[in-house]
Amino acid sequence: MNRALLIFGHADTDTFNDRLARAYAEGYAAGGGAVERLDLAALQFDPVLRTGHRAEQPLEPDLLRARAAIEGADHLVWVFPTYWATQPAVVRGFVDRVFLPGWAFHYDGGALPTGLLRGRSSRVISTMDSPWWWYALVLHRPTHRAFGAATLSFCGLDPVRFTTVHHVRTLNEAARGRWCARVRREAEADARRVPARIPTRAVTAA
Repeated sequence: MNRALLIFGHADTDTFNDRLARAYAEGYAAGGGAVERLDLAALQFDPVLRTGHRAEQPLEPDLLRARAAIEGADHLVWVFPTYWATQPAVVRGFVDRVFLPGWAFHYDGGALPTGLLRGRSSRVISTMDSPWWWYALVLHRPTHRAFGAATLSFCGLDPVRFTTVHHVRTLNEAARGRWCARVRREAEADARRVPARIPTRAVTAA
């Protein structure tokens, strides 16, 4: 059985984002996979990378557990609202603290590093009030590029798929229900195509 880690990046669980997260978990289980959920806002950690990568900043117990959950996952699912065209601060802070050199990636002499989280896939489910044309044509899809390509793919996750919900402010209940049904179907398909990994640990730097 393959394992998904669903990383929820919203402080409020009484939201459309939570409905999407639950729909994904239900669909993934229906596809034969197992799902663990991680609510970032419930974790106790300092989101500030105090000295960049110049000095070690010990991980808090919640981050150590989160890192172990990522190591044990075959598939990472991110669910969050879009703030200022990108992910919320809690998601960015979590990535800054956990996705560190020597664990998530390492440089070995090339122009770009080797991603150490390879062997895992990912899906990013994000919501926004903006219309698709503003996000895609004017802003050039910043979450797709900065978070998908420059973070997840950079660290070796492949493939990285996106589900982006636009016009959330104006979605009525029927439309929200259709989105939940779509996410459930996508999750079921993801579960069926994600192979279970043999390694139980992320590759470490040489």
